[in-house]
Amino acid sequence: MRITNVKRFLRVILVSSFLPVLMGLSSPAWSAKDVFFDESFGNYQEELEVAKETGKKGIFMFFHMEECPFCHRMRSTIMTEPDVISLYKNNFLTFMFDIEGSQTVVDFDGTESTSKALAKNKYRVRATPVMMIFDTNGKPLVKYTGPTRTKEEFKWLAEYVLDGSYQTQSFTAYKRARKLAARE
Repeated sequence: MRITNVKRFLRVILVSSFLPVLMGLSSPAWSAKDVFFDESFGNYQEELEVAKETGKKGIFMFFHMEECPFCHRMRSTIMTEPDVISLYKNNFLTFMFDIEGSQTVVDFDGTESTSKALAKNKYRVRATPVMMIFDTNGKPLVKYTGPTRTKEEFKWLAEYVLDGSYQTQSFTAYKRARKLAARE
């Protein structure tokens, strides 16, 4: 009788441990998607109104592909950090955008298209990740292609927009200045 209970217990542990992995729901990526990103139904024109109503400075868009290892690394490390989540959530609505998706979305200007066509034709996303920050009128303020190297660099991307530096210098120059200041 005791051996049967032990077997049942081990089976439950085994199934509960590996079921999320088999379903593709590894916990770090799942929690990053759940916590860092806001839910959207694909109408970004409506999301602009929500951003304005809630006092956000804009919208952060993370263009990705499911099989992108750099996207996964950012989602499971940098985007799970509490200070990163706080910085972005306090200032922006944050959305994931699947560049291979076939669902219909409504862009900031009201244009309907598939997410794949919109990413390719309008935002010219060819590699992932691509991070863009838009103002509350849907105007792109910054576009960054590739993963950030560090959590600090990802935070600088938000701060670059928030402090208005995007109006006077490139993000590369901004990063260089921030790195120099950190050394002093």
